[in-house]
Amino acid sequence: MRLLRLWSALLLLTMAVWAEPPKAPPVPEAAKATAHFDAKVATDAWLATMTGKQKANSDNYFEGGYWLILWDFLYTAGVMVLLLETKFSARIRDWTETFVKAAFFRSWLYWVLFSAVGYVLSFPLTVWEGYFREHNYGLSNLSFGGWFREEMTGFAVSAVLGGLAFTALVGVIRRLPNSWHIWGTLVGVVLLCIGIVIGPVFIAPLFNKYKPLENQTIKQGILSLARANGIPATDVYEVDASKQSNRVSANVSGFLGTERITLNDNLLARCSPQSILSVMGHEMGHYVLHHIYNLVIFFTIVIAVMFWILRRGMESALARWGERWSLRGVSDVAALPVALLILWTLGFLFTPIGNSFTRQQEYEADIYGLNAARQPDGEAEVDLLLGEYRKMDPGPLEEMIFFDHPSGRTRIYAAMRWKAENLCLFDAALPCTNRPRTLP
Repeated sequence: MRLLRLWSALLLLTMAVWAEPPKAPPVPEAAKATAHFDAKVATDAWLATMTGKQKANSDNYFEGGYWLILWDFLYTAGVMVLLLETKFSARIRDWTETFVKAAFFRSWLYWVLFSAVGYVLSFPLTVWEGYFREHNYGLSNLSFGGWFREEMTGFAVSAVLGGLAFTALVGVIRRLPNSWHIWGTLVGVVLLCIGIVIGPVFIAPLFNKYKPLENQTIKQGILSLARANGIPATDVYEVDASKQSNRVSANVSGFLGTERITLNDNLLARCSPQSILSVMGHEMGHYVLHHIYNLVIFFTIVIAVMFWILRRGMESALARWGERWSLRGVSDVAALPVALLILWTLGFLFTPIGNSFTRQQEYEADIYGLNAARQPDGEAEVDLLLGEYRKMDPGPLEEMIFFDHPSGRTRIYAAMRWKAENLCLFDAALPCTNRPRTLP
């Protein structure tokens, strides 16, 4: 369920009613365009606009997430071991075989029952992490009932789509026992692409309401920016993210014809037009730089490696403990906890690699957005809002391991460095590398 929520979070964005965006916050004196402008000094000036309390709250929340990576891994691993050692997974399999004859529906029913048991056992950590912790830091607007409804919606999506995926993979293992890790990779990549395609159109609306952006001034500005950057968009959508939290976000999501530009209502309500354009320039950078295609290629390699390790890990584990857990082999649906235990361990170890890949894409989109929207101060503004729940100034190693986006300092410095090279855009009397260049 946490993996589903994480995936949904990369695809879901929300919006409600339009309100005029606020004016841009005052630019710190040291960050204003002058003949003595210094990018590092300007970055420090922007960071200094956060109060000590705001910084401490953000740091505590984000650093707590480091420990959650470990606790999530240990807790989930413990649940999988419990289901194996008690032979409960085998009992679920036996029960489905008693009442269901068709192999397809037996596999699907096993997935649903297994997911329900796993969710119940994981609920104490899930409710603390997803509800109480978020409220303790003032980052959630959901009542407990609203939060639980979304959890149940996510569970239903997992039961249907996850069940179909699981059934397909079990079928591959049974029909191709000597090469299932190769064909499983192919199935995994196809499922990844299907998820990217259907997510914005069919899954996201289960959680939030989407509608065309009502403010024509903002809409036309965004569409103009899209046209200038070769993005075939004809509309912009709003989505009601404020129902869940006050976090700002936007997205150019979709794949193979389902692309759409989406802004959440928090972005529209809390950010200036300059900051909105900066965010949209960033999101358009993902599209123009083909980051979705790069992601598919990257994860094709990752899935292939993980399936290869999964096959060898399952064969070894079942040879040693299969009889003890009442498992019949790799193709036994009751061996799912073994597979998840291996994959969960690989995912835990993969965290720094995955974060580094995503962080590099986000940095590339930042640079693209600065050149497209030309709003460095707007970028700094939104980076400070993101700093409500992301640590702004980590150490280099800390950023490399735990950050899936560049840190606030990294992003603001990139914006101020861009501003330093384009001062004439803010004062015509100042030097500017953006002016037409000539060769000697």
